[in-house]
Amino acid sequence: MNIHEKIKELSNVQLGKPNRIFTMYLNTDRADPEQQGGEWKIHLKNGLRNFESYLKEDGDSDEKRNYWAVKEKVEKYMNENEQNLAKSVVIFATGDDSIWFAEKFQLPVTTEFEWDDYAHLDQLKKMYESFPKSGIILTQKAAVKVLDTELGTLKDSHTFELDLDTEDWREYSGPPRAQASTVAGGKNTQQDQFKERFDANRYRWYKTLASTLDRFAKGLNWENIYIVGDKDEVNDLKVNMNKPVTKVVNKNMLDHEEMKVIDEVVKV
Repeated sequence: MNIHEKIKELSNVQLGKPNRIFTMYLNTDRADPEQQGGEWKIHLKNGLRNFESYLKEDGDSDEKRNYWAVKEKVEKYMNENEQNLAKSVVIFATGDDSIWFAEKFQLPVTTEFEWDDYAHLDQLKKMYESFPKSGIILTQKAAVKVLDTELGTLKDSHTFELDLDTEDWREYSGPPRAQASTVAGGKNTQQDQFKERFDANRYRWYKTLASTLDRFAKGLNWENIYIVGDKDEVNDLKVNMNKPVTKVVNKNMLDHEEMKVIDEVVKV
């Protein structure tokens, strides 16, 4: 989903009683000291109950039905996703299903509930400004992984490995393979030979991949580009790319789980 387009779409929606728009920003960050016991469940329950109490007093039966329909969908979504939550959940919804946006994000929010004529978008806009459509490029010798991300969420990933026989980069699925095996009984000659050859040709080899990465950046509309890896490798790749690089992170994280990589980039 293109979050930028969704923000524009929701910005143009203005409703009114009885079909109002529900907005929820829920902090579900387990690393937050205030969330250690799953307190988000209490905040969710109280937030939903407050509107229910208000509507009981208001007396508009159509609005009540719309709200209860939203409440049921929100509770169902949270129950189904309880075991795979990230740092936050953002929901916009109407009772007639004309609006239903529910996403888990790796960015923090301040818990907020609204039942209004319009979607409250301020926090989502700030999240997008801090982490718009972005590419994270991880380098580690003859393997490069590309993460397509938005608001700290992984959209897609691509892995490239250099074929040392043809000197061509090939895209494939699955984790990067070992680049050299250990020679039994002594010095890892194969690894040493690989390192010498790689260091001697790194700049040229990365240059051949840079144009492919530039095409990714253009085609996927990246506003930010992060490169993560060894300092020398990162610099060679950065120099050869035409697209500007937002930031570099000098850590070898190619084999790390993707969300841990995104978390690291978000923190930097």
